[in-house]
Parts: sequence; structure tokens; C-alpha cells
Amino acid sequence: MDELVKKLAGLGLPGILFVIATATSGGNVAAVVALLSSLGGPLGLLGGLGLLGLVGILAEYITGFGTENVLKLVYTERSKTESVRFLLKEINELPITDELKAKLQQHLNSVVVTDTPEGDTPKTIEIVEEEVTT
Repeated sequence: MDELVKKLAGLGLPGILFVIATATSGGNVAAVVALLSSLGGPLGLLGGLGLLGLVGILAEYITGFGTENVLKLVYTERSKTESVRFLLKEINELPITDELKAKLQQHLNSVVVTDTPEGDTPKTIEIVEEEVTT
């Protein structure tokens, strides 16, 4: 059993997902294959296995970069198109630690949008009074 755990730990998140899929199917190989095939969409079983690999790569990348940094980048990008008040409320409702919530809220409050689309620069208008000649 220890050897199995070591090998699954080497697989990371995809290994855990595979164990969950196997456990929920009662160990039935056909059910596991069907699950992987449905995950793979039009690519079938190979697509499902590829998806597990992709999930592993993404999980490793996010872990290496840091969950906090990923969340900050996501909320910074969303603040360009969504209300900051709405995003702050959403952060408050996330199932994360209070410390991380405070960091995200502070980061979102400090984000200043400096990009202005072209053409939105103020125009100078000069008003000239003409003398009426009679």
C-alpha cells in the first residue's frame, strides 16, 4: 500500500483524481474507462488521460507561482471589466482564509487603471468672438 501511495504522490493531482474516479466506480474498470472517455470528449480515453496530465501541469504551475499571486492577477484582470465593489463582495464570500481575503481586498483597492483608450484625451476648444461690422 505504501508503494501505491508513493506512486500516486508522484502523479500529483491527476493521481488523486484517478483514485477518486476509481473509488466512486467501485473499482469497476469499465466505469473508470467510461469516465475518462467522457472527460476526453471527442478524443475519448486518450483525451481523458491527456486532460488528467494537463490538470497536473496546471496544478504544478499554480503551485509554483503561488495561489495568492494567481488570484491577484485574476482579480486585477477582472477589475478592468467588472465593478470593484462586486469583486470585493465576491472575495468576502470565497472559502479562503481571512488573511488571504484581506490581502486580495487590499490588492484590489490599490489597483489603479492607468490605461485609457485612444481618442479619450481631452480636447482644447478655443472660443473666438468675432466683431460684427455694420
